[in-house]
Amino acid sequence: MRTRLLALLRRFRDETRGSVSVEFVIVMPFLFWAFMATYVYFDGYRQSAQNLKAAYAIGDMISRETEDINSTYIDSMQKVLGLMTRSSETVKLRVTVVRWDEGDNRYYVVWSEPRGYTSARADSDMAEIAGLLPVMPDGERVILIETRSVYEPVFDIGMSDKILDNFVFTRPRFGPQIKWAAG
Repeated sequence: MRTRLLALLRRFRDETRGSVSVEFVIVMPFLFWAFMATYVYFDGYRQSAQNLKAAYAIGDMISRETEDINSTYIDSMQKVLGLMTRSSETVKLRVTVVRWDEGDNRYYVVWSEPRGYTSARADSDMAEIAGLLPVMPDGERVILIETRSVYEPVFDIGMSDKILDNFVFTRPRFGPQIKWAAG
């Protein structure tokens, strides 16, 4: 019995004739999965790049402001972010103006406004992100733009939803600072 089974297995292994339709049925699911996986990864990288470009655009728009920024302005920036990223989920935006103090050797929050995040940036948060901020002269200010959205894969290829975070900073362009208008 054992020799007969081995003979059958050797004959199957050595067989060079085949049916194209059988080979197609065996290989096609793998090819289809590879095609879908390639599409999902490309789409994920595209979405990530789009989110980063939108964060830079918002930072650039805010950096050019010469008037005070208010809640309505930040609300509209969140809407612009949603339009630019074409995200189906609500996007999160946090705008923070940060100042460097040479004497204290630390960063301070001038003002911070979140949209979708649970809280604004506080002075106590600055120590944990100080390594991500640029080296600045005394009294210099930068605008910190933080965005977050979720990428949901179009096809189920075994990849879970991915959170796309961006952390972008820029200097005010036409004035020494961007002011917050309360109210």
